Amino acid sequence: MRGTVGLLLTSQALRGLGYGIAAVQLGAIWRLGGLTPAEVGLMLAAILAGTLISSLALARWADRAGRRRVYGALYGALLCSGVVIAVGAPLWLLAVVAMSGALSVEVMESGPFTTLEQVMLASTGGPQREVVRGFGLYNAVAAVAGTAGALLGALPPDRRRLGGVLVVVGAAGMMLAFRLPASVEAPAVSPGSQRPRMLARSRGPVARLAALFAVDSLAGGFVVQAYLGYWLSLRYGATTQTIGITFAVLGVLQTASLLAAPVVAARVGLLRTMVFTHIPSNLLLAAVPFAPGLAGAVALLMARACLSQMDVPTRQAYVMALVPEQERTAAAAVTNTARYLTRPAGPALAGVLLPLGLALPFVIAGVAKTAYDLTLWRIFRSVRLPSERPS
Repeated sequence: MRGTVGLLLTSQALRGLGYGIAAVQLGAIWRLGGLTPAEVGLMLAAILAGTLISSLALARWADRAGRRRVYGALYGALLCSGVVIAVGAPLWLLAVVAMSGALSVEVMESGPFTTLEQVMLASTGGPQREVVRGFGLYNAVAAVAGTAGALLGALPPDRRRLGGVLVVVGAAGMMLAFRLPASVEAPAVSPGSQRPRMLARSRGPVARLAALFAVDSLAGGFVVQAYLGYWLSLRYGATTQTIGITFAVLGVLQTASLLAAPVVAARVGLLRTMVFTHIPSNLLLAAVPFAPGLAGAVALLMARACLSQMDVPTRQAYVMALVPEQERTAAAAVTNTARYLTRPAGPALAGVLLPLGLALPFVIAGVAKTAYDLTLWRIFRSVRLPSERPS
């Protein structure tokens, strides 16, 4: 188990570093390369579309093709993306590689790589406590590596440098993929029998979770960090230096909460950790716009950061524990895609609501997230995970 987790954490660290640099520099590189704002928008849309398409394709075919093989192929696509970026290829070729799903527009991605890694982490065969600890480390590594990559992205934009980084990450990822053990693969289908259809036994629970996760992600989109920085400058006149230091401290506190989540879950359970750490986090979020000054708002944001990420590793582990082993890939793909679909609408809605009241985006996000938590608890509190059922 430790060897598999180590390989996946190394893979996540390398990819997080590359994605952190790309998230900062990709748009600037395209602008300097002569792309118009409309063309840059189309390229970003192609990356998002590729993430969606590849995630849904994984849900249907990854287990048949082999998880390690598909994982290596994704890294191969990332390598090709790096080559295309480095040589300054034409727009149509950029769009083709963007549609592969291997690129990301965020420092911490939640696309096809994440789907496969969640499933493989859950397939290590260890006790649930160790699996949840693995998810906590996995997300903490993503946060730290992505932050380090974003800091490196502050260097002057250079397509050859960025392309070279992605080529190295892609090549290293392919080597790591082929070192993964056979135990991460889907359970073998007995001769003469058909592989069960996607989400045959867990369609209902996964659909309900996907719908709830979509609501939570939409609400989170109201207060993404870029919007939060803009709001702090608008409401309190915060400088970019203050905002940058604040975000750095928030990142440290969020990483600590990711590492603390498995400890809490071992004592109270996955679902309770998801719900009852998230609700106070939501209330703190809704209180931010009512702080009398910048110091108070920052203090509330820091208090929230101590709790806000504790549901992330527990949520991933809960989905993997809830569904049968042969349906984990499909469940991870569907629930991750649901979150990815709705999140971009949040900032747009927040911008529309802001003229009606500076507090509205925070209050709506806090109320919607709390409604998500309470609904999640009401629907799933009586559902016992397989590991909790008597043998």
